[in-house]
Order: sequence, then C-alpha cells, then structure tokens
Amino acid sequence: LSPLRELLGNTNIKKIFHAARQDLEILKQDLGIIPSPIFDTQIAATLLGLGEQLSYAHLVNHFLKVQIDKGQSRTDWELRPLAQEQISYAADDVRYLIGIYPMMLAELNRLGRLDWLEEDFRAITEPALYEVNPQEQWQRVSGVQKLRGVQLAILQALAAWREEQAIKSDKPRKWILPDNILLAIAMQNPRRRDQLERIRGLNSSIFDKHGDTILALLEQARALPASAWPVTTRRRKLDTNQEAVLDAVMAIIKLCAAQQQLNTSALGSRQDVEALVAEHADIPLLHGWRKGLAGQAVLDFLAGKRQLHISDSRLTLRNG
Repeated sequence: LSPLRELLGNTNIKKIFHAARQDLEILKQDLGIIPSPIFDTQIAATLLGLGEQLSYAHLVNHFLKVQIDKGQSRTDWELRPLAQEQISYAADDVRYLIGIYPMMLAELNRLGRLDWLEEDFRAITEPALYEVNPQEQWQRVSGVQKLRGVQLAILQALAAWREEQAIKSDKPRKWILPDNILLAIAMQNPRRRDQLERIRGLNSSIFDKHGDTILALLEQARALPASAWPVTTRRRKLDTNQEAVLDAVMAIIKLCAAQQQLNTSALGSRQDVEALVAEHADIPLLHGWRKGLAGQAVLDFLAGKRQLHISDSRLTLRNG
C-alpha cells in the first residue's frame, strides 16, 4: 500500500469511503497513518434517512440505479495473479463513490445536515481508536459473558496470543482461531494434548502447530492469582420503574427521529438508552447533532422539565 501513502496522507484531499472503519484500521496498521479528512457514505446515508449500516450495493442502487455483481465476494483473494473478474469486482467496490458523493452533498445541504457529520467523521479518524492492545482483545470475543473466573484469564491469554499471531502473519484473527474455539478452550480448560484435541472444531493443523503453545498459555493463566483475572462489566437489570422510564425515553427518541425523517437507531439504540437510565452513562445521544435533535429533550424529560402528552390520539412532547 506504500504508493498510496502520500495521497492518503494529504490533508488537502478529501478521501471518500463507505464503512470506513475497517479500512482505516488496515491503513493505520500498514501505513502508520489515518487518512484525513474523510467522507463516509455509510454514515452520511444514516442522516439521509436511508437506514443505519446501509450496504454499499444498496447505496449504489439507490443513487445510481446500478446493480453491483457480488459474484466474486467468496473467491480466494490470496491467490495470485488475480483474475480479471476479481479486479473488476474490486474496482466496482469503490468506483461509484465519486459519483454518489456530490449527490449526497447536495441532499445533505438541502436538509441542512452537512455540518452534523463533521463530529462523526472526526471520531472515526481518532488514532487512539485504532491502537491495538493484545491484552484487551478478550473483550471483543463473542460470547465472553458466558465465562467466569479463571476462564476469563485463559481467554485473555489466548486472545492476546491470537492477536499477535494475526499481526505477525497479516491474517484475520478468525483464521488463527475463531471466537467459538477460543471460548470452548477457555470453558473446558484442557490440561493435556489429548483433552485439547477433543475440542470440537479445533483445526488439526492448528493443533499440530500450536497445541503445545496453547497448553502453555493455559498453564500460565491458571497460575495467576485471582486478583489478576480480568472481570467483565455486568449491566444491572433494570427494575420495573426503570423499564417504564426506558420505554418513555425510547418513545421520545422515536418522536424526534420521525420529525426529522430519520431511523430511530441513528439517534440511539435501546441498549445505549438502557445504560443511560441504569447508570447515567455518557452515550452518543448526548453529544453533537444527536443532542440537538433528541438528547436534550431526553435530558429535560428525565429532569422533569418536559412531559409526554397525548392529544387527538397523537403522542407529543411538551414543556413541563
């Protein structure tokens, strides 16, 4: 990727991405830079009411009425030379962005929402977001909430080792060991090779190559004092009153979203609002354009300054 470094590092050139975060992670790792300024068409689509996490294919079809051929998505991209069909597919995955960009700008300007995006774009180009700490990767493993005690220490050791192996070999984490296998090893806590070998789904080549290393990691994790074991953050279950408050807050967010012709999820997820109600957590709803559209109304409601009201079978929000 080095030929792209000067171009992507030029702050006078805007770089257009769709769902930029994974691309930025790779560029940070390989080139040591985060391209800036950027425009993320997936984030912009949210503010145009097109839905959250809109796919690139749907975006292209919406604006340009072009159907993207996804036939090459499951081919082996490690084999060289690439087939012409693969090259065309890869080009299609970006070539339409330059045509879509001015169309999105025009619509955002018409709605007066272009400035809203700046904070979101700054957030995803924050270098700290892409700093990799192998010792923290256990928190990203799907199903981590199922583990307890020393199992979490084992998972932390395995996930850190997997991250280092993935970086060293330049391969996705799941190619080293998938999440479900990490979880199974941590749950079963094998002490011998025959016990490790019996874990369902463990690839024989991984077992042959890394079996002894994995067992050594488990032994080290078991030797840690309980005070060194990682701890998962468990969200306290809401009581009946808090559940009612959560429902009321979600109703306010839905009202605000409908007024702006946005999807509710663009303003705040139920999980985020649950954290706000239970723990007074600082969530995206309370910042930037989201606060202006709905966050302040929610805060005023929670402070008793505004009330939900029904008039002519319609739900409205009024000053208290």
